[in-house]
Amino acid sequence: MPKLRLTFTTGVVLQSIAQGYRYGFDIMDVSGLPDGTVYPALRRLEDAGILVSEWEDEETAGKRPARCYYALTADGEQMLADARGKFPALQWAIGQPVEEA
Repeated sequence: MPKLRLTFTTGVVLQSIAQGYRYGFDIMDVSGLPDGTVYPALRRLEDAGILVSEWEDEETAGKRPARCYYALTADGEQMLADARGKFPALQWAIGQPVEEA
């Protein structure tokens, strides 16, 4: 498992996912981070075992492109806890959690 440096940006991506913003465009919208930051971070986090991803099926996607949804692993939960300790402002970096349906 590759070792990742814990940065504020990494924390923002993890916080976004933890609050229910689970795909790239949602993370970009809620965080204000550009795609050139979000997508490479998602790839690094997944490669390191911090995140897992799953593509939705074409039927669910309908007429729009299929989305890749991300979730925190146990290591991801720990990294988020570490990030919250290191960067107290993370709790205000992202809006309200997504309402579960």
